[in-house]
Amino acid sequence: MLRFRPHHFLCALGYQGKGYSDGFTANMSAIVVDRLRAPDGDATPIQVTGHADDICAPCPKRRGNLCTEQTSISRLDRAHARALRLAPHERLTWGEAQARIRKHVQPGDLQTLCQGCQWLALGLCETALARLHED
Repeated sequence: MLRFRPHHFLCALGYQGKGYSDGFTANMSAIVVDRLRAPDGDATPIQVTGHADDICAPCPKRRGNLCTEQTSISRLDRAHARALRLAPHERLTWGEAQARIRKHVQPGDLQTLCQGCQWLALGLCETALARLHED
């Protein structure tokens, strides 16, 4: 079972092979490309956590269970947990997570929901969100 902090559900949706370091990118690709986007990826179980998770594991900004940018990360997690109606320790599949994203996050919402995220300006998540709503 994967462990995700709330904002990583949308990060996984928009991931396109970019990251903070080679180790981070390799780990993120293994999670997103090799597991979540695999033919049976929608069945992948994920547990919500409020601390560093499986995506954070090799991040150069990680400090134990926290982040060097913890204030910003905590704000993102709170906003995403509210938007996606995620509860601490909740378990859901990647397919269920995508259904929640589709139901509760509309194209254009990321400008507010992800405010302060350095990846927002690249438009990767917005493009992925629009594509999810087209399916």
